[in-house]
Amino acid sequence: MVSHHSDAAADNSSFCDIEDREKKESVEGGGDSRGSEGNGRGTWKHAAFHVATTIATPAAYAPLPFAIASLGWPLGVCSLVGATLATWYSSLLIASLWGWNGKKQTTYRDLAGSIYGSGGYWSIAFFQQVASLGNNIAIQIAAGTGLKAVYKYYHSDGTLTLQHFIILFGILELFLSQLPNIHSLRWVNALCTLSTIGFAGTAIGVTIYNGKKIDRESVSYSLQGSSSLKMFTAFNALGIIAFSFGDAMLPEIQSTMREPAKKNMYKGVSTAYGIIVMTYWQLAFCGYWAFGNAVQPYIVASLTTPEWTTVMANLFAVIQISGCFQIYCRPTYAYFEERMLSNKTTSSLPLRNHIIRLLFTSIYMALITLIAAAMPFFGDFVAICGAIGFTPLDFVFPVLAYMKAGKAPRDTKIRYSLMILNLAIATWFSVVAVLGCVGAVRFIVDDVKTFKFFHDM
Repeated sequence: MVSHHSDAAADNSSFCDIEDREKKESVEGGGDSRGSEGNGRGTWKHAAFHVATTIATPAAYAPLPFAIASLGWPLGVCSLVGATLATWYSSLLIASLWGWNGKKQTTYRDLAGSIYGSGGYWSIAFFQQVASLGNNIAIQIAAGTGLKAVYKYYHSDGTLTLQHFIILFGILELFLSQLPNIHSLRWVNALCTLSTIGFAGTAIGVTIYNGKKIDRESVSYSLQGSSSLKMFTAFNALGIIAFSFGDAMLPEIQSTMREPAKKNMYKGVSTAYGIIVMTYWQLAFCGYWAFGNAVQPYIVASLTTPEWTTVMANLFAVIQISGCFQIYCRPTYAYFEERMLSNKTTSSLPLRNHIIRLLFTSIYMALITLIAAAMPFFGDFVAICGAIGFTPLDFVFPVLAYMKAGKAPRDTKIRYSLMILNLAIATWFSVVAVLGCVGAVRFIVDDVKTFKFFHDM
């Protein structure tokens, strides 16, 4: 059942033309962001910054108390802890596949293509785009909500709506989109990592403070609604938890590491997951403890006093997710750059390159901003993005690719133990993907019926 290295290499032949063509285009393009990746200047600290920025975002873990409330204490705790361990493990597996066949695959889709051929390449490309678009729509909504809350604190009678702040955040991201590659974002992401810790510390502290102020007898932890509603809510919660561990960019991040790239990536990933445990688990459990089943999909919306602390939490959140947005739009940018900038005529005209880049990044930002402003249903987009985009990339593909590449230990007992573990992870999270998608679609349909487009949430 476990294929060996030679099996994966045999499937690789149909992918070679795609990979060789893109590498040739990258060299000829001389200056696109794809060609500048893989310079090998990053340290394990940079890896930790990048991984923490892409995973541990307020947009990812602020909905976790709501997810726990949708599942109840036993199932909610088990789901969160299990997802943490599974994604940490699968992230290490992806890092271990760096140069598995003697060649360095600098993107997730190239890694998939080297193992599964062209089918793997295009499958991962599809899932990355779904994850990128869904994640960034959710981020736009979260950023707009945070900026609006800050605005209302200082101007309670102000007339600006959520849509105005979504557009404002879109303009900021368009500016950051002109930075050439992930490595150029390293200092932005260092600031974002600090903001992650600041948001988590503020949100956890204020949640506990609010929880102590509330009459504890009035807090209910029972699941609400009919049996069918409980079922769909639970499905939705599984999608939210899957989203909260979304990181579809590990090979792209690893391509910026100096040697030994594997060792640096292992250390960076483990450091990032240390931050995740300190933030995710505490906020998820404290939020559910404080507010019970009344907790809001975005935990900050449940916080009431003191008001200045919610302002601070929202500012930390906006700063952090501005970097996360950039990490996730890079696969889309790379796709266009490979086709629009990688040729001799554009490389001889740098100004033309910048104009073309500004054009397609503007189109991307306009699309994301329009969707976020028209349908600002944060929790629903989080769930469907987690189910369709991140679950295949973060839970299913890593364990299957590891087995396909023949990387399992030679010891028979250990090899078969890992095979059982990997198949269990792939099977369970494939089920989670389907259930999460069903729950998310159900609530999106309900919200579209309830609210008008461009509703000021």
